[in-house]
Amino acid sequence: MSKRDLKKYLLELNKEQLELQLLELYDKFSNVKVYYDFVFKPNEVTLVKEAKLKISNEYFPIRGKRPKMRRSIAQKFIKHYISLGVDSFIIADIMLYNLEIAQSLSSEKVIKQELFFKSMLNSFQQAVSFMIEKGILAEFQNRVVAIKETATTQDWANKYDFNAIAERFE
Repeated sequence: MSKRDLKKYLLELNKEQLELQLLELYDKFSNVKVYYDFVFKPNEVTLVKEAKLKISNEYFPIRGKRPKMRRSIAQKFIKHYISLGVDSFIIADIMLYNLEIAQSLSSEKVIKQELFFKSMLNSFQQAVSFMIEKGILAEFQNRVVAIKETATTQDWANKYDFNAIAERFE
């Protein structure tokens, strides 16, 4: 069904029928429930805490296991928060936090997986692009530069790529 057909269909319904359909969607689909829960009670502080806790658990597990270091966990939160319409500053904060916590692990433990460094570079590229697109890079410039410098200090294999990305705005 196209958006145009949906509009036409919705115009044919009266107020009670619309309310019933929305309640049915709310009950049936968890994404609709999550969306309306956020719209009516946007507790962004809780969202940030939840995301940061799960991301940090990927690099510094609570239960003494080996770190999984999965970038996908942070990406799921970021994608979900973008779809909810969470403030761009919060999304950028989570993007940078993911990189910072990964660098904290890298400073404590030697990481040999090349894929780790490649995925961190992708995260850095996406974060910088997101902040440029939203016009908020100036507010996060210190953290971005610190991430770039840490990649150089820790002698990451792709440190020159981090520098190239950061040079775009310096």
